[in-house]
Amino acid sequence: MNSAVQPALDAPRGTQLSPEQRALVLRLAVLGLLGLALTLASQAFLTPGNLLNVLRQASLMFLLASGLTLVILCGGLDLSIGANVALSACLAGTVIQGTGSVLLGCAVGAGCGLAIGVLNGLMVTALRIPPFIATYGMLWILHGVTYWFMNGETIHGFPPAFRALGSGYFAGVPLPVYLMLAVLLVGTVLMQYTTWGQEVYATGANTEAAELSGVPVFARRLAVYAASGLMGGLASLVFLARLNSAEGDMGESLTLQAIAAVLIGGTSLFGGTGTLVGTLIGALILTVVLNGMNLLSVSANWQPLITGVIVILSVLSDAMARKRHGG
Repeated sequence: MNSAVQPALDAPRGTQLSPEQRALVLRLAVLGLLGLALTLASQAFLTPGNLLNVLRQASLMFLLASGLTLVILCGGLDLSIGANVALSACLAGTVIQGTGSVLLGCAVGAGCGLAIGVLNGLMVTALRIPPFIATYGMLWILHGVTYWFMNGETIHGFPPAFRALGSGYFAGVPLPVYLMLAVLLVGTVLMQYTTWGQEVYATGANTEAAELSGVPVFARRLAVYAASGLMGGLASLVFLARLNSAEGDMGESLTLQAIAAVLIGGTSLFGGTGTLVGTLIGALILTVVLNGMNLLSVSANWQPLITGVIVILSVLSDAMARKRHGG
């Protein structure tokens, strides 16, 4: 397979780092500098409680961004991820309260997310609707269904066993962090060391060349949208357990944050380049920035603006890098 679509974590033969690996090192350096600056600016940043809170926040962001990473690597886009979280969480919360079964509620939440992902994938592949239009339309459909279903009500108060998924600890570490690490491990192995992962990269890098090489482009695109939907459903359960409540407008701010984490982590919006490790670093960078603004009492009104600026700078940086390398 063409080296242009090889994953960033494939080790080169020599000691020289590849451009993708250098980009990861640079992002780690940025994360370290942010941590150092906030340590000097606020005594509360380096406390164990705050660091665990950062990890908990980053884990939720990564769960959303991991599926989105696969979609973007394959040359697509999913703007419905936040609305997916809202509907999946509301359905799961309703089932848990109505039946008393945590397992059934979790199955409904995850199943709802998966179904939404499959519908997005079918619109993009079978109906050939541009990803932006398909998932933007799905966003509004999901908002409408969620508002109708909830009818302005709020569901709250779930069993302690379920709440532990979002707010519990094991060995002093938040449970969502373990879920994040499990997804990172499985996803990295899948993307870096299997033919399936290589075909996803190839599809995003050059769809026509991938088709001529025998890659099942239709199936791979459908699969990554399904994966993004499923991760949205899983993230909705963690979000629901952490908040201990569900309402129609929950999750509205998560789409921008998930996209930001993916782009900050080095995944190209043009497809074919990026890693889940980079997305994790991107999620940590964005979480540290938001946490730092809270510690420094920066107005919440500025936080979406700063997030948007970070997204634009990330895309601009990617476009400039592609131009330098003749992409």
